[in-house]
Amino acid sequence: MKKTLLAPSLLSADFSDLTSAIKKIENEGGSIVHIDVMDGAFVPQITYGQPVIKSIRKLTGLPFDVHLMVEKPELMVDSFAEAGSDWITFHYESTVHIDRLIHHVHSLGKKCGISIVPSTPVSFISEVLHLVDLVLVMSVNPGFGGQSFIPYTLDKISELKKLREERKLDFLISVDGGVNEKNFSQVAEAGADILVSGSSFFSGKLKWEK
Repeated sequence: MKKTLLAPSLLSADFSDLTSAIKKIENEGGSIVHIDVMDGAFVPQITYGQPVIKSIRKLTGLPFDVHLMVEKPELMVDSFAEAGSDWITFHYESTVHIDRLIHHVHSLGKKCGISIVPSTPVSFISEVLHLVDLVLVMSVNPGFGGQSFIPYTLDKISELKKLREERKLDFLISVDGGVNEKNFSQVAEAGADILVSGSSFFSGKLKWEK
């Protein structure tokens, strides 16, 4: 049985002291650094880009899952790969030629994830599940930290787990949004392999052991 991994999200970290944020992730059970890139178009806010990722890459050996909440991610994946991403996760809703983009991310030597917002059915990505390394289920509407978990997204996690078993696939299921000390066990039991937590982790409420 796989152990559920914690991927703290830097979206909830103190942007003026990312060094301490990375150290906290390393020291308090994080296995992956989740980095939310927002462009002000696909989502309302703007966060950070390639130069910031490049600058913090030297601070840790933990893998970076760079979650591109951007329009036309195909125009950016090369530069994010060069900046130090290990995983590049883009949104189904943000681009048209998904098959092509997945293959391109893999050609860069990176693992590829695909994400869906709460209103997008799992069936919309059914044709590419055998191609991706990770499926990121958004359990809040993307764009802001500190939101409450949307309960019906649990069904999507369970559906993905069932499809993975039926088709004998090996993609990981990651869940991002409102994951906290009260619901993380329920999310993991539904089938999540990776739990992304921002506010709850950096506030010290969610305690974790590797």
